Amino acid sequence: MSEISAWKIALTAIIEQLDKSQYKKMLQYLEKIPKHLKTPRSREQMAQTIIEHYGEQKSVSVIRDVMIAIPRRDAVVQDRLRPFGEKLKEEKKGEKRKSEADSRSAGFKRNNIVSESESSDGEQEAEAGKKRRYETEAERKQQPAAGFKKNKIVSESESSGEEQEVETDDLKSDSSDKEREIPPWRKSIQQLKISGDSEKKLITGKVVQKSGLRTYQTKKKEKKFFFNLGVADETDSIKVMVYGRERFQDFEEGCYYNFRETIMDENLLKVTKLTKISTAPPLDVPKQLELEAQMLIYIQAPVRSIGKSKVCGEKTLVSVEGTVKEIGLPETVKSKRKRREDIKTVFKLEDDSGSIGVTLWGKDTSQLRGTSVGDFVRVINVKTHHYYDSVSLNSTDYTRITKVQSAAVQNVSVQIVGIIKAGRIETELDGEMNGQVHTFVVDSSRLAKAFGVRLQGDFQKRLLKKMPFSAKAEIRGNKIKKLTAANEM
Repeated sequence: MSEISAWKIALTAIIEQLDKSQYKKMLQYLEKIPKHLKTPRSREQMAQTIIEHYGEQKSVSVIRDVMIAIPRRDAVVQDRLRPFGEKLKEEKKGEKRKSEADSRSAGFKRNNIVSESESSDGEQEAEAGKKRRYETEAERKQQPAAGFKKNKIVSESESSGEEQEVETDDLKSDSSDKEREIPPWRKSIQQLKISGDSEKKLITGKVVQKSGLRTYQTKKKEKKFFFNLGVADETDSIKVMVYGRERFQDFEEGCYYNFRETIMDENLLKVTKLTKISTAPPLDVPKQLELEAQMLIYIQAPVRSIGKSKVCGEKTLVSVEGTVKEIGLPETVKSKRKRREDIKTVFKLEDDSGSIGVTLWGKDTSQLRGTSVGDFVRVINVKTHHYYDSVSLNSTDYTRITKVQSAAVQNVSVQIVGIIKAGRIETELDGEMNGQVHTFVVDSSRLAKAFGVRLQGDFQKRLLKKMPFSAKAEIRGNKIKKLTAANEM
């Protein structure tokens, strides 16, 4: 399979994972594609359209940035992107090494180290037949060839081809290391986290996110102000706590600053009255580190057990973790408060103290993509909701779901006995496995292919005519990853 066709297949799969809102955002970022090609009907051909307008290499880079911006940073999308991104990175390194090698060799004759800058055209022709060589180390030091670094003056005539190749690699390595080198008067955020001490050096970074003013009480019950910054440099990101209301106007999001005489408290950098602040020139901060810095200043409620969360008052902000037991399909509901339709997804979480339903609203529903029944997840910043004797959790603007441990993959025999909901993208099924009925979710296209039915039209009606039917399946949690009709085995 060619690399272009492999990328096209991966890109098609990525586009299929996007919901309507994410797909629309993606199209907005793809400015090279004409508007008349950005229609709902063009979705199936969009992978080919992207490659045609951006080319193979550029399209990988563009899609990688777009997925971060949407955002789709989950494993479902990123695992498909990663091999092509790594290949692109290696190709760029190769091009850079070739360019550096060409630059070093330009202006030098292969068997003569006299540079073009040291002689006129007539002199070069005269000298060409002489094949002038340096005889001793002392003479070489007195007459260094132009274009060579002072510490790399071995000529091609004095070393074998193998030695020259090693030296060229050394030059490349030196150049590459210098590009990544942090100045001696500065300490990177990554180095700061490792050592735990700034060692009187400058900490330089970009302020990606800035919180509002917050208050705390001293031991003397005095009210004091502070605020937080999400800061990133080329190597890492860090949360910065700034004491004092008077400093609030000193920082702007998107600007770069030097911090001197700070206090490092675990992974928190503290700015006090003694800290010196100065503006700094821009750094080359990776987008991923900017996103991490942005997340650092969100308030995170303490993680409680599900049992303790249930006894909290109405609209208490909590964080919970546990095993995902059920995941419902997204559904559209009418919001009385906002007087418009909204999307919600409900999933069930369980730990040793009990289970609870978690409702994700709007864009938060996309955070469940790549999550399966059986995964162990942490859900931060959700609010309790009481309805008579039942308690559930609702998402907020600061809700984030992190997968701690994935469910194991199983190869099983399953008999499909019921259809809960059949859609064009996904189908929810009742299936019997090991004497018990479970709910499974499968891609509708995979289900249609396994049992030889058309996806278009009344898909559910055609499935019902085949039921009950047996199959061999590879599942992760309740998600069917592979499906083969038993009569084909």
